Amino acid sequence: MNVVFLKDVPNVAKSGEIKNVPNGYARNYLIPNKLAAPATAGIKTKIEAQTRVREKKKANIEDELQQTAEQLGKLNIIMKAKVGAKNRLFGSITSADIAKELETSAGLVIDKRKIELSEPIRELGTFEVTIKLNKDITPKLKVTVKELEAI
Repeated sequence: MNVVFLKDVPNVAKSGEIKNVPNGYARNYLIPNKLAAPATAGIKTKIEAQTRVREKKKANIEDELQQTAEQLGKLNIIMKAKVGAKNRLFGSITSADIAKELETSAGLVIDKRKIELSEPIRELGTFEVTIKLNKDITPKLKVTVKELEAI
């Protein structure tokens, strides 16, 4: 029996796929649990339309992420912190600090979990920080740490 999957079924099919499955499996499990529906012409066109809409949304999100990546690649964030002996910072600069500075200075809201730091920044200098916006889009951001001047 040909069925259109309405939801993802592990190891069988993803949502929107049309597959031929055994009649008993379709009648006794997939259709009663609303995981699939019989593949009629009307449902096929409806699923195809939903797939086109989903692909269009995905393309728009990709474009937005690409534009954000271009903006991030051009930025140079300057962070100021108190410095002790041997240019070591009192405390450290973490991904949360970088995300907060990005929001205040550039107006970009980036989740702190997307900012990849192997360890917090604990000294003065310029560092390249990778931001993982998507599995394929990973721009590099320059973060410059300067000494906070005493008043």
